[in-house]
Amino acid sequence: MGKAKRRSIALGKYNQINNLSRTDAIDLVINKLSKKENVSEIISLFGLKAEELLEAGADYEIVKSLGGLV
Repeated sequence: MGKAKRRSIALGKYNQINNLSRTDAIDLVINKLSKKENVSEIISLFGLKAEELLEAGADYEIVKSLGGLV
């Protein structure tokens, strides 16, 4: 095994995603929505509903603009 392959495997071993709870995911989505970033991956991964986002404090207009995603 070459140096580059060994290095990339070692990086991947320590570069893992932390466990996210559903409430953490909702907070993350609301923060990203306020910054106008893409949230489609998180919403589809957790299957978040519009009601959950609105109850957590998201703006109605922003949630409504997501359309069929929520």
